[in-house]
Amino acid sequence: MLIIGLGFLAVFALRFRKDRRRLGNGVLLLLGLLFAGVWALDSSATGELPVLLVGLLLVLAPLLVLVVAGLLVANGVQMMRREGLRIAHLLSVGLGLAVLGPYVLLVIAVLTEHPVLVVACASVVAVISYIGFVFVAFLLYSLFYGWLPYRAGMDAIVVHGSRLRGDRVSPLLASRLDRAVEVYGAEVIAGRRPLLITSGGKGSGEAVSEASAMAGYLLGKGVPSEAVVLEDRSTTTRENLMYTRDLLHRRGSDMRMVLVTSNFHILRTAILARRLDLDAEVVGSKTALYYLPSAILREFAAVLLAGKWVNIIACLALALLPVLAALV
Repeated sequence: MLIIGLGFLAVFALRFRKDRRRLGNGVLLLLGLLFAGVWALDSSATGELPVLLVGLLLVLAPLLVLVVAGLLVANGVQMMRREGLRIAHLLSVGLGLAVLGPYVLLVIAVLTEHPVLVVACASVVAVISYIGFVFVAFLLYSLFYGWLPYRAGMDAIVVHGSRLRGDRVSPLLASRLDRAVEVYGAEVIAGRRPLLITSGGKGSGEAVSEASAMAGYLLGKGVPSEAVVLEDRSTTTRENLMYTRDLLHRRGSDMRMVLVTSNFHILRTAILARRLDLDAEVVGSKTALYYLPSAILREFAAVLLAGKWVNIIACLALALLPVLAALV
């Protein structure tokens, strides 16, 4: 177990050094920690402790699932109360109800003793287990990536936009801009004068473009006007990055940049920047706690969709395993 765990961690370290902007790094990190953790538990525990822990886990697992499902539903309701009724805010409620699905199937299968239901339950659990594993890897690596210290030496600081409140920045967007000002200050101390690029077009119900409102906020924070550049056409993160790349190219430079966004958004932004072949790293700003669960779930769903064919094939293969086992 220890050798396997160290092997995964070694591969993680090599891949991380080459390019930290990969979700696969999180999978390797989680596998390494899991194998090393099992070895450490087995080495330090008395003979009966692992058995007791397994028994305790089996007893507490249904209760834990119910608690998690309840918290997800409660968070979705809170999001709709604070932010309004939007499809994205229903994600927590939907996932909370979906988490209960395998247990409902399991109870039905046990009560009816129907072999088809048992196989169906096993298939659903296998797929959910895969998605759950990838989610934990995504969450773990997002936290790890977010904890990395900022390294000065950038030519441009790009702040990703978010929905305005009329013509004013929202608290979420203000947090991103404050983080960008911190990064700008660190670059100035290091003797550099990077551009500060505000990204975001004018959305429905917004009085001005996000880029314009963001620029006004930065000027109010003491950032010199000659350092602020507007990218006011984009409506998505992908467009943010593509239009910013074009803007920098028109200035005659392939600049190294740092992308500033919310902490829940950093890993997906980093993965997208890598796919667009941008020389960019990402730093995150703080987010209100009530907003995080739904936001993280949206980000994870977007990452799954970005690699949909790999995930579809993996889910189909895992779903078929109980069927094949039943046939054999």
